[in-house]
Amino acid sequence: MMNYSYLGSTGIQVSQLCMGTMTFGNEADKSESAAMFKRCRDAGINFFDCANVYSQGIAEEILGELMRNCRDELIITTKAWGKMGDDINSQGSSRRNIIASVEASLKRLQTSYIDIYLLHRFDPFTPLEETLSTLKDLVAQGKVRYIGASNFAAWQMAKALGISARYAWPSFQCIQPMYNLVKRTAEVEILPFAQHENMAVISYNPLGGGLLTGKYGKSIESSSDRLSRNKMYGRRYGDGWMLDAALSYVEYAKKGGYNPVSLAVAWAAAHPGVTAPIIGARNVTQLDDSLGSIDVEMTDELYSELCSLTPTPAPATDRTEDLPQE
Repeated sequence: MMNYSYLGSTGIQVSQLCMGTMTFGNEADKSESAAMFKRCRDAGINFFDCANVYSQGIAEEILGELMRNCRDELIITTKAWGKMGDDINSQGSSRRNIIASVEASLKRLQTSYIDIYLLHRFDPFTPLEETLSTLKDLVAQGKVRYIGASNFAAWQMAKALGISARYAWPSFQCIQPMYNLVKRTAEVEILPFAQHENMAVISYNPLGGGLLTGKYGKSIESSSDRLSRNKMYGRRYGDGWMLDAALSYVEYAKKGGYNPVSLAVAWAAAHPGVTAPIIGARNVTQLDDSLGSIDVEMTDELYSELCSLTPTPAPATDRTEDLPQE
């Protein structure tokens, strides 16, 4: 059964899984996207993550069409930062681009408001004061309910919170980091920071771009899937030790009678700092494996054994002697 929890300190409740829509309009056509949306709703998911750059706006259009009859029951995120179109200024976190981006997203989503509006990346060329002032105006106008950021470092989030506190502006309520068994850097500062600030965490890539399904074997070149087709994902998950760790993980999962996909999502969700991992799929069959994570009983022993399969990241201060001892 789907559980729900509060999204940080916002007072709104979201499902323990968030459905990512990056495949909508890309690997999944309108029909398959609709089937996955219905499956998510039937399973109790009320939380959907999107971005303007997903299929260059098509994902937002598909999601907008699908949610027309249940908009008020859903919590929707979308993002701005990535380049949209040929205009040299159609990217980044400038006031100009954010205002244009939110208006375009509202139109594509067929809604008057966005529940959580995220900055997709940190923009080193725009002062945070300008960006946060713009987001403050959007909240005041009712076009955005809450704000957050994806792919920010903890220090960038802390700087943003400091600016918001100084001017009494709406502050970030949500952070979206990468997090899975082979990408655990979020454990060092981002997750402890979020816990301390009571900030929601919706982590992405719980399957490591498909690596933790076991389909790649000893080489990403042996498959025609995402890691071999997409250079970004290949660089992200192509290290030899990651492939070895994935094989060990899949062997462990199968010996224990677990579906590797369900177990990987359940592991990501088990960290006390994570509000909801973002799942994604190309079709309903893939989606069902991720939905199966809610039925995994993640005991302390199971969690520890899974953690032991990959390196524990060093603490932020490099005081490795402070790490928990076996």
